[in-house]
Amino acid sequence: MKRSRNKTSIISPGAIGVFDSGVGGLTVARAIRRFLPAESILYFGDTMHVPYGNKSPETILRYSRDNTDFLVKCGVKMVVVACNTSTAVALKDLQKEYSVPIVGVIEPGASEAVRVSTRGRISVIGTFRTVSSGAYQRAIHLLDKNAKVASRACPLLVPLIEEGFQDKAVIEGVLKNYLGKIVSGADTLVLGCTHYPLIKSRIQKLYPKLRLVDSADATAREVARLLGPRNATSSKTGKIAICTNDINEVFVSISKRLFPGESIRFAQVG
Repeated sequence: MKRSRNKTSIISPGAIGVFDSGVGGLTVARAIRRFLPAESILYFGDTMHVPYGNKSPETILRYSRDNTDFLVKCGVKMVVVACNTSTAVALKDLQKEYSVPIVGVIEPGASEAVRVSTRGRISVIGTFRTVSSGAYQRAIHLLDKNAKVASRACPLLVPLIEEGFQDKAVIEGVLKNYLGKIVSGADTLVLGCTHYPLIKSRIQKLYPKLRLVDSADATAREVARLLGPRNATSSKTGKIAICTNDINEVFVSISKRLFPGESIRFAQVG
């Protein structure tokens, strides 16, 4: 991404900025839309570098800084790191380096998991980097030290979703392979990647007794809390702009499906 390029014309300053490695973070943007309909949202998907989960911490931090730079230069009033991998690796650095409020998705997701779990038996699925960081385990144990937490990396899921396979039968075979043992004995499953809510119905069909948790609604509530009196209260609905550095048909198709009837401005930047 060309960080020096002026991108402030994409959307009016004062929007909520949201970024992810690809299309998954749109599930968080959708939740923010439901909770705060008057707010404008500027979304950036780093589709040129997806997935983040198999990359080094140094590379993830660099991409996360680039994404945050882009949003801040567009004049956003807050940045939501709608990527579990970036949250696990880069959130603390970003919060130190930028003056705008920056929110991640792991702590809200962990809080929701502890709230809905009936027996404290919580499993987490995510990218390799998210799982290996131990971020969810730490966040859950800060809230419930007696919780039993198991985790599993599912590296094939993000590429399959990004390629548009979320509605294909092949995804069920991959899910059975990944989840068979990890959900045994669990009452709650944390979808520790913002791509995974796009296959939530598939997971629920395979494991109907599991309570599925994604961080989208919990993160949206945290955004509303932090903005407080700065929340937009206009009766008009805010605008949505969705940007990527490598736009493709699947990305556009999923975006339109998540925001039906919305007038979305799409842009390729960088």
